[in-house]
Amino acid sequence: MPWLHLHIGNNGTAKACCIANIPFGNINEQSFDEIWNGKEINELREKFLQNQPDKRCANCINREAGGATSYRQETHEKFKDFDITKENQLPIYFDIRFSNVCNFRCRTCWHGASSKWFNDAKKLGRNVGEKAIIQNITDFNAFIEKSGPALLNAEEFYFAGGEPLVTEEHYLLLQWLINNKVTNCRLRYNTNFSKLNFRDYDLLDLWSNFPEVEILASIDGVGKLGEYIRTDMKWDEILINREKIRSSPPIQFKIAPTVSVFNVAHLPTLYIEALRLKMIEPDGIYLNLLERPTYFNIKILPTEKKEEIRLSYQKFFEKNEVPKSVINSFKEVLSFINTDFDKNLQEKYWQQFQDEKLKLDLLRNDSSTS
Repeated sequence: MPWLHLHIGNNGTAKACCIANIPFGNINEQSFDEIWNGKEINELREKFLQNQPDKRCANCINREAGGATSYRQETHEKFKDFDITKENQLPIYFDIRFSNVCNFRCRTCWHGASSKWFNDAKKLGRNVGEKAIIQNITDFNAFIEKSGPALLNAEEFYFAGGEPLVTEEHYLLLQWLINNKVTNCRLRYNTNFSKLNFRDYDLLDLWSNFPEVEILASIDGVGKLGEYIRTDMKWDEILINREKIRSSPPIQFKIAPTVSVFNVAHLPTLYIEALRLKMIEPDGIYLNLLERPTYFNIKILPTEKKEEIRLSYQKFFEKNEVPKSVINSFKEVLSFINTDFDKNLQEKYWQQFQDEKLKLDLLRNDSSTS
């Protein structure tokens, strides 16, 4: 990752990836060269060259220990032909979070990643500052001027949130790439998939300039359960948008549920229904295991509930023609859920989950249908 990838997140901080808190600098305050060839990134490169792990990479380390595929492993597989020994290489893979602008208040999210969360966060005393919108890139034109040569070299752009499809800078970047005739790159999205038009931009028209667009739609449940987990989502709108992109060949569509205590038992139903509605191909699901906050992590579930889920998954495998890749993904969930976890902490966090759920239910005048 430190040789091929650059993540830009909260307040313009450039990091090794979107998970580990390994900062290299700040794109609002430094030149691109100062970040990409700076002391911090070179120290990490040297550590990795010596095959030394970094404790800040605990997420990937823990996922692999728990039997789940890590972001590290996914990146190795995707860029397995990348040669880290070549000198003066620019990044080829960008993950740019322009701001926290979002139109949903997902229960497993927070104000730092969703502007729509601001009012609820303020009532709960968890707001980040006194403004709903947190602007990570303070000057889009200055960002382009600094990073332009590297952006023109990119093989892949990954957009996530906030919500990229309601973020103006995302559209400005696509238009900039088109204007510069640099469109031979992959576009990947983690999106709530609620909007396909923004102001005067027609997203399908913009996407038609690129050879490969992959949508990982953050859909956590069918119907009312999905709407409950991702507050402000409308299930019918998701289905309408899915139909709108069906005739656009470059677009690959998958559902990417965030696996939490809210929906882990529901995942087989979600998969079967997504197939029935022809939302996805048989292998069109990507399970994103939630790590934090811990009180939403599936590891905290009581033992009897974990056993119910295991039996439910087993029936799902036996009664349906499920591709091996999907079965393996579900088995990773089972491995992860049964990773050793301190029993006292488990009881503590299980109670905290119930308390947090009740707080939001009362705040939003909502309750689970699961």
